[in-house]
Amino acid sequence: MKLEHNAAQLVQVAIARAAKSQRFVIALAGPPGVGKSTLSEALVGEFNHRDEGAAIVPMDGFHLDNAVLETQGTLARKGAPFTFDADGYAALLTRLRAEPDQDIAVPVFDRELDLARAGGAIITPRHRFLIAEGNYLLLGDPGWTQMAGLFDLTIMLTADMEVLTSRLIDRWLGYGLNPEQARKRALSNDIPNAELVLRKSNKADVEISSDS
Repeated sequence: MKLEHNAAQLVQVAIARAAKSQRFVIALAGPPGVGKSTLSEALVGEFNHRDEGAAIVPMDGFHLDNAVLETQGTLARKGAPFTFDADGYAALLTRLRAEPDQDIAVPVFDRELDLARAGGAIITPRHRFLIAEGNYLLLGDPGWTQMAGLFDLTIMLTADMEVLTSRLIDRWLGYGLNPEQARKRALSNDIPNAELVLRKSNKADVEISSDS
């Protein structure tokens, strides 16, 4: 089943749970290459179709800058849990929950520029439903477990490792790498990160496979 087909059911569950809440935060987690962006956009579209304001608050906006990672000697592992400002993301989610009547700027990651843009999007009071989207939102490691109380509904996207490997290699091919380079990039960083997410994430309220 295509991920978009799950959106209507998930939105129905969220609306029922939200009742009269001014703000409802959905965690959408899963390994790289699993289809989180596709489902996030489908959820926003479905919420809007039902006249419910929704927006995505991406974890990727809290990537540490390349200059910082280079200084730390971790640039080659960009995308691993320790290359994000988890505390900063948790603080933003806390504020978004506490101040639903305020316009709040959120950072957005620009893939073409390979950096996070501060104030890349604005969450407004009309955005009642927020989709917090990222690999490590349910990770049972220090720094990430602090977010557990910030989510009203948790969703985990999964896929077989062979499927993820193929998708991640294809992603690097799309960035212009040759097959050997693409496979090396995927196996050296993306695949270990994917295995970590699948192995150490806490159980979600809803689990969806994106193998097909």
